[in-house]
Amino acid sequence: MILLLALVLALVLLPWPWSLAVIAAAASCEIAIVVFGIRYTRRRRSAVGVERLIGASAEVVTALALTGQVRYDGEIWRAHAEAGVRVGDTVQIKSVEGLTLEVEPTAPGAQLDRRHARRARPATFGQTPRRT
Repeated sequence: MILLLALVLALVLLPWPWSLAVIAAAASCEIAIVVFGIRYTRRRRSAVGVERLIGASAEVVTALALTGQVRYDGEIWRAHAEAGVRVGDTVQIKSVEGLTLEVEPTAPGAQLDRRHARRARPATFGQTPRRT
């Protein structure tokens, strides 16, 4: 865009020595923009798939008495934990099996005895889960 504007300006309005300088400066700006754009887009690889989930933190939406639900990145996932975890606690995602996340509590006090874990109703689309 800069180069096109400079060409029109140089050919219509500017005398000979200045037109060459304006065209050269505009070409340099265009090259710099392209080089900067390429370097900016390649500087970080995009994380997609299961690799993005593993090691991330999620918030427990329904109590994890072996199975329950967690919220990761605004999405509600089914989760499985070896130990019970209370609603609102943070868990770390260890692996993904199908559409179920294998999680473990991040804080040492986050584990809950399975006998005392009350299961809240699973959240459905458009509803927020009940907190107990």
